[in-house]
Amino acid sequence: MNDSVRQFTVGADDDGARLDRWFKRHLPQIGFATISRWARTGQLRVDGKRARPEDRLTAGQVLRVPPGGQIETRPAVRKLRPLTDEQRELADAMVIGRSKAALVLNKPPGLATQGGTGTTSHVDGLLDAYVEGDEPRPRLVHRLDKDTSGVLLIARTPGSAAFFSKRFSGRSAKKVYWALVVGVPDIANGIVEAPLSKQPGSGGEKMHVDEENGQPAKTRYRVVERAGNSTAWVELQPLTGRTHQLRVHMAAIGHPIVGDGKYGGQAAFLTGSISRKMHLHARRLIIDTPDGGKIDVTAELPEHFATSMQQLGFDESASDASPDAPTPEPTKETRKAAAKAHAKQYRKERRGERRSRSGEGGGRGEGRSGGRSGAGGKPTRRPTGR
Repeated sequence: MNDSVRQFTVGADDDGARLDRWFKRHLPQIGFATISRWARTGQLRVDGKRARPEDRLTAGQVLRVPPGGQIETRPAVRKLRPLTDEQRELADAMVIGRSKAALVLNKPPGLATQGGTGTTSHVDGLLDAYVEGDEPRPRLVHRLDKDTSGVLLIARTPGSAAFFSKRFSGRSAKKVYWALVVGVPDIANGIVEAPLSKQPGSGGEKMHVDEENGQPAKTRYRVVERAGNSTAWVELQPLTGRTHQLRVHMAAIGHPIVGDGKYGGQAAFLTGSISRKMHLHARRLIIDTPDGGKIDVTAELPEHFATSMQQLGFDESASDASPDAPTPEPTKETRKAAAKAHAKQYRKERRGERRSRSGEGGGRGEGRSGGRSGAGGKPTRRPTGR
């Protein structure tokens, strides 16, 4: 036990961490009650000022710690989970980028991000494969659905985890997905706005459009290419981060993602040799890093998605999947077509509203308020670039 006051400089890995979390990482033997007592009596100070357990720290600040407890220079090394050779090979094969702050993976479809009821194989269970020496265990900072493939960012330190989590929650991280959808949206470049909530009776496993109680959700989409009238290849950019957002929004405008039977039903599966697997892929991620730099990474398509693209005649080079790329100035013909499509959709929605009003009490309009959504409500959709 130390019997003298000590001072410590907050490191980069603890930037943004709560003061009580700093103690848990570096002085785990000091209980919360002791930390609270030190704070109440003014013995605990940051840059000379009294501090509270819930205060957030900034790298470079000087922390004054009263006598008591042996300082650990880093969190205690945990015992690594034993992994098979096959699991380690999978973990290595997923890595497409590596830096001091992060690992970037290309998650294959069918592999869950985290464990749950009945789920024993998942990315979180493989993270011990990336630990070297006495490094801390990497941490998940965002998620992908089990059947969605593509870019998954893993933080390598507690500090970088806090940094990246803020970027994802603050929507400064830019994500672009590729998807194949059934049919072709009549508005080729637009935004879908439809609030989402958990669908009653689904045990929280399914979402739906909920105009009254849903959380705001917004998705930008752009049709890159089309295969006749049967299928379209689209870029999707989630502007909010709701569960299953992209899947529900595309189904809500009548164009479910190919292979997404959960939200598109049987209509989500194409005839012929096109795979029945989900065709949704996190193609690109652009995010700031703790050192002032930027990660900009692209993930290759999984085999079934790439094969479907070839069979449908889509050329991957037609999209650079960049959310920063300027939208081309629409031509007069493009603006005219977008306005015509928007007016057509508006007239259709107005007809639905009139039918609903005329059927009140008699049930004639019942069940039509969802329009084309099939997901529990009517999304708002508008063209962009007009």
